[in-house]
Amino acid sequence: MAGGKYLRHTGVVKSVTDRSTEGAHGAGDDLLPGSADGQTRDAVIKLLVEDGPLKAADIAERLGISPAGVRRHLDALTAAGDIEPSSAEYGVMAGHRGRGRPAKWFQLTPAGRGKLRHAYDDLAGAALRALRDVAGEEAVEKFARDRVAGLTAHIEPAASPEAVPATVEAIASALTGAGYATNTRHVGTGVQICQHHCPVAHVAAEFPALCEAETAVFTELLGTHVQRLATIANGDCACTTNVPLIRVD
Repeated sequence: MAGGKYLRHTGVVKSVTDRSTEGAHGAGDDLLPGSADGQTRDAVIKLLVEDGPLKAADIAERLGISPAGVRRHLDALTAAGDIEPSSAEYGVMAGHRGRGRPAKWFQLTPAGRGKLRHAYDDLAGAALRALRDVAGEEAVEKFARDRVAGLTAHIEPAASPEAVPATVEAIASALTGAGYATNTRHVGTGVQICQHHCPVAHVAAEFPALCEAETAVFTELLGTHVQRLATIANGDCACTTNVPLIRVD
């Protein structure tokens, strides 16, 4: 994603990036101005949805609250089971850390992500089950394909390898507009499409055709083989698709 800088040391992005949030820093600023604890914690959750995993210091800086204040909110969210800490290295210098304890990163738990469910999840799941019962698995696959094709219908397929990066950005923009909080990250000789939220994650866990349809449409639009590395439906922090910038026939 443009401006992104948080990568696993393996190069697989399973999580989200840089949007600065203005705010004055103060030694005792435990809350955002005029906000209650719950609103501040909602802001923390929103950051982790869109840009997580993140370190406590990054969250404090972007929300404009003190390190002590953000730790209090992180402790509360951890105790509630909404987030969890990880000592895994996500920074661009992963694998080259100096001495000392590794930085602690925070990310949403499956339970925390579950609280973001859309009200139509249950209805959508029931509708797809009914469709499968009446018309079979192929009908579900066609529905999934048509759905993704509709989201990306305005995007022109990449006409050459040089056009792939622009098409990747167009796909990310379309997905963000559909509620997927998507950005891109350059990794090695390729670029990754990172979807940090999925409005249909709970449905996709039961109907993987929804994820497979995305991969198929991405491949058609980009004219190159793409690889799905991680999915929210499978318990990862983000849906990550790797796109080589050198055409693979």
